[in-house]
Amino acid sequence: MDFSRVKMVVSDMDGTLLNSNHEVSTRFFELFQELKQHGITFVAASGRQYNSIVDKLDAIKDDIVVIAENGGFAMQQENELVATPLSQTHKNQVLSLLETIPGIHPVLCAKHSAHLLGNDAKFVEKLKEYYTEYELLDNLKDFEGEILKIAIYHFESSEHFVYPFVKELETDLKVKVSGENWVDISSPNAHKGYALQKVQELYNVTPSETMVFGDYNNDLEMLGMGDFSYAMANAHPNVHKAANYTTTSNDDLGVERILEKLLSAQKI
Repeated sequence: MDFSRVKMVVSDMDGTLLNSNHEVSTRFFELFQELKQHGITFVAASGRQYNSIVDKLDAIKDDIVVIAENGGFAMQQENELVATPLSQTHKNQVLSLLETIPGIHPVLCAKHSAHLLGNDAKFVEKLKEYYTEYELLDNLKDFEGEILKIAIYHFESSEHFVYPFVKELETDLKVKVSGENWVDISSPNAHKGYALQKVQELYNVTPSETMVFGDYNNDLEMLGMGDFSYAMANAHPNVHKAANYTTTSNDDLGVERILEKLLSAQKI
C-alpha cells in the first residue's frame, strides 16, 4: 500500500479518534506534529459541536481543519469554509414530527451553540460531553436563529427508537443514525462527505491523496472521499462494508497505528 502520496488525514471523533472515555491519546498529538512536518493536513470531522471538537484538540486547533455538526459547518482557524443551514420551514416540520415520538431529546444545533429544552436534568448533563456551549429553552419552535441540524438523543437506542419514526423525512432531508444514541436531521448537503469534498477542493487534494477514519453511519459519505478509508474494529457493519480497510478499535489506538505506518512511508 503506497502511503507516500497521502496529503490529508481525516478522522471522526467519537468511537474513532476518541477512546471510550472521550479522550484523545497523547500518542496522537505526538504523531500530529510529524504529520505537520510532512505537510499533511489533518481534518477532524464529527457530529459534535465546533466548540466541543476544538476543546478536545485545543493544543493543535490553529493547525487543523474542523468539520462540525456532521458536515453542516467547517472552519480553519477563524475562516468559515462550509456552512449548510437547515431552513426554518424544515426545522418546524421536523419539530412537529418529533412531538409525536416518546422518550426523545431534540437539540437545535447552531454554529457555535446548541439549544434544547431544559426539562430533563439527566439529558442536560449528558449533553455537556458533546456541546460545550448551549442554551435552555421553553419551546424550540420559538428559536428563530440559523441552525445547521436537529440532533435527537435517545437513552437506549437511536436506531431502534428514533430512526423508524423519522425515516420518512429522507425524501427531502439528510437523516443519519450518527451514534448509538443519536440521530441527526439536516439539509440534504449537510453531511461529512460534502464538507470534505469542499475542503479537498480548497486544499487541492484528491481522494487518492486522502486517508479517512470512521465508525458510524454519519461517516459513510466521508469514507467515499478517500481511497485510504478505514473502518474501526468497533465500527457499525455499514461502515465495514463501505471502508476499503480496517484498523483496530478506538480503545486500541486504531487511528494512531495507521498514522505510524503513514509516517514511516513518508520517511522512505
